[in-house]
Amino acid sequence: FFMDILAKLFGSTSRIKILRLFFLNPLDAFDVKMVSEKSKVKIAEVRREIALLKKAGVITDKSFFKEIPSRRGSKKAPTKKRMQGFQLKSTFPLLTPLKNLIISESPLNRDEIAKRFKTVGKIKLLAISGIFIEELDARIDVLIVGDGLKKRAIESTLKSIEAEIGKELSYAMFETSEFLYRVSVYDKLVRDVLDFRHDKVIDKLGVV
Repeated sequence: FFMDILAKLFGSTSRIKILRLFFLNPLDAFDVKMVSEKSKVKIAEVRREIALLKKAGVITDKSFFKEIPSRRGSKKAPTKKRMQGFQLKSTFPLLTPLKNLIISESPLNRDEIAKRFKTVGKIKLLAISGIFIEELDARIDVLIVGDGLKKRAIESTLKSIEAEIGKELSYAMFETSEFLYRVSVYDKLVRDVLDFRHDKVIDKLGVV
């Protein structure tokens, strides 16, 4: 709903995704391919949006080094290649109000987040923190507990959410038995989530 309103105001959902990517990663530079991969927007559309944002003065050209992995089986260390990309322009006069408008609320509500994880296994607990509730110092963004959890499906779901959120998500997943054991021994990772501000999207365990 929030993304729909912004899309009407700014012209497209793709533009909102790309803006969120730059606003939430202000010190990073991205080339067109990286923006496309992270925002899940087609390259041709990314090129159009980048040109528009650059013309408006929101982003600027930025050269950066990208690590190029060595070929599989090679013992050579990864090399660094200078790339030409784009970065948020810190001197843009409307930077703060525009940023507040774009990232003031998560583009996904609780019901939408729960729906995204529907096919990853039998979830008993799904808790969100970090970027979702503006707790940027939180240890993880998503905690997933359940039975028969499918790691690939979880990672695919997280990638699709990252494209809309504009930030790479950190997460932890546990089978129910392991999670309950960790709760019983006051595991630090688990307590770092449960003892601080978070939102339980799904809760069938009632663990405090």
